[in-house]
Amino acid sequence: MRKKRWMILISLACIQVMLGGCGQAQSELADPQENIGDASAKEELQAEGGIGVPKEVITLNTEMMELEEGLTAVRFDGNYGFDGFLRQGGAASDSEVVAYLTENLVSFLPDLSFDKAPFGCSTLSVKSKEGGWLFGRNFDWNVCNAMIVSSGPEEGYASISTVNTDFIRMEGFTLSDLPAAQAMIALYAPLDGMNEEGFAVSVNMIQDSDTIEQDTDKPDLTTTTAIRLLLNQAATVDEALALLEQYDMHASMGMMVHFAMADNTGHSAVVEYVDNQMVVTETPIVTNFYFAEGSKYGIGTSQSHMRYDILDQRLKTSEAMSNAGMSMDEVRDALDSVSKDNFNEYESTQWSIVMNQETKEMTYYHREDYETEYTFQVKK
Repeated sequence: MRKKRWMILISLACIQVMLGGCGQAQSELADPQENIGDASAKEELQAEGGIGVPKEVITLNTEMMELEEGLTAVRFDGNYGFDGFLRQGGAASDSEVVAYLTENLVSFLPDLSFDKAPFGCSTLSVKSKEGGWLFGRNFDWNVCNAMIVSSGPEEGYASISTVNTDFIRMEGFTLSDLPAAQAMIALYAPLDGMNEEGFAVSVNMIQDSDTIEQDTDKPDLTTTTAIRLLLNQAATVDEALALLEQYDMHASMGMMVHFAMADNTGHSAVVEYVDNQMVVTETPIVTNFYFAEGSKYGIGTSQSHMRYDILDQRLKTSEAMSNAGMSMDEVRDALDSVSKDNFNEYESTQWSIVMNQETKEMTYYHREDYETEYTFQVKK
């Protein structure tokens, strides 16, 4: 086993230049404090009492950055083979995604797989008090390791997405053992994100024994590769829907899911698959139950209905106030109000994101610590 491990690490060192996006392996993770922008403008606005206080934006590079335990961030530039993945017909299962990766990009990886695990989520699309629109997202799960990945593909939109790296398994190894490959693999397993056009998307689970297995002559996508496609190619909700119509969908890890999405015009919707038929419902709030009218409507966890009602009340309150909308901090507070610590369950909210679709800033809060924020800006 030791010999096999050294062979893999040597292979990684040899292919750093070929990957062209992850840089050299680092013995230590980067210090995020060295990559935070000038706070003078923030301090000035705070002194004036203005609501438009800019966030301190962290600049990512190809050196893996540890923000805190269980939360890392990195930038990947260059070709990660996704256009080739689409040209060869995509994938009808997680194992086919893995096969593409190991045959074309990371052939040195031992026993790579995507693991199965249930999760819950809440999303909210709301007008911003400062102009434009905001998209909020909670990812609810048991304690996990999260990675924020900024990407600037050669073809397609730049984006920032989030990955639960515990979903990615390698027999005898963890992703942290393989710094040259982890960002590339993570780009095929996003659970949410926003691109440079302000298009935002997330995947939410529905507790249902059904799954999604469309079977026509269209090329194939899994849940996570659908998120990657939309971040790379969709500027609006309408464009996202047109893209999804061109593919057969297959649920990653066999779980029933739906896609919450919104663009910088305020158009928001949820995409669901009922009896393997794509159904679109206009809604600014998405939790973990079906929104499609018909026999499936409302199926999901009782708690997801509670979270929906809480967010709906906050949205109605903001609309009643002269249609003023919310600030980023108010969206943060809305996400806090439906985070898992309010419901005394074994799960917790592993990350929350407030996405500013006008400024293209994304502010993260980790494991229900809503006092500590990490802000990034989507750009090429």
